[in-house]
Amino acid sequence: MENYEAVLKLLLEAVKNKEVNTAASGNPNEIPVGISNRHIHLSEKDLEALFGKGYQLEKLKDLSQPGQYACKEVVTICGPKGAIEKVRILGPVRSKTQVEVLTGDCIKLGAATHVRLSGDLNGTPSLTLVGPKGSVQIEEGLVVAQRHIHMTPEDAKNLGVHDGEVVSIKFDNLRGGIYSNVAVRANDASKLECHLDIEEANAMGITSKSKITIVK
Repeated sequence: MENYEAVLKLLLEAVKNKEVNTAASGNPNEIPVGISNRHIHLSEKDLEALFGKGYQLEKLKDLSQPGQYACKEVVTICGPKGAIEKVRILGPVRSKTQVEVLTGDCIKLGAATHVRLSGDLNGTPSLTLVGPKGSVQIEEGLVVAQRHIHMTPEDAKNLGVHDGEVVSIKFDNLRGGIYSNVAVRANDASKLECHLDIEEANAMGITSKSKITIVK
C-alpha cells in the first residue's frame, strides 16, 4: 500500500508539472479578444439632457480596459428610418458623445456607415438620443468602430509594432482567417486586448476566450 501511495504521488506531481510547463510554453504573441456590442459614450451635457441635471451614471460592471465600465442606464437611438432601444451607456463620461453601432444597425437606422477609430467623429452622421428625462440630437458621432488592439508601449515593443500602426490579425479555427486594417493603440492606460464587434467575431467563430496573433 505504501508503494502504491508513493507511485500515485509521483504520478500526480508529474501531471502537475506537465500542466505548468504547457501553460508556460504558450505562444507569447497571442492576444486576447474583447467583443463589443452597440453602446454609447455620453458627454456630461448630453447625460444631463437625457437623465436630468446633476445625474450620475451607475456602474453595472467593470470592463477589461482600466477605468472603463458598463452602466445600468440605457437609451434609445433614432435615425432617419428606424430606432434601436436599450442601447447600453459606457462610462465614464467623455468630452463628446459617441455612438458605436454595428454595420447592420446602420441599415436599420437609415444612416451611412462610417468606420472610425474612437474620437474621430468629423463628418459622421447625426442622430437623436432619447432618455427618460428628455432627448438630444447630436450633430455627429455615429460610428462603426474600426477593429483595433489596445496595448501598453511595452506590449508594442514585445510584439514588434508601434502606436498608430495598421496591421493584420489571424485567427485559426474552422471558420478562421485574416482581418486587415487593425489599428494599434498603444498607451500606458491600456490593457492588451484586440477589440472586434459582434459581427466581426461571429464571421470567424471568435469568442471572448479566443486569442489572435498579429501578421504583417
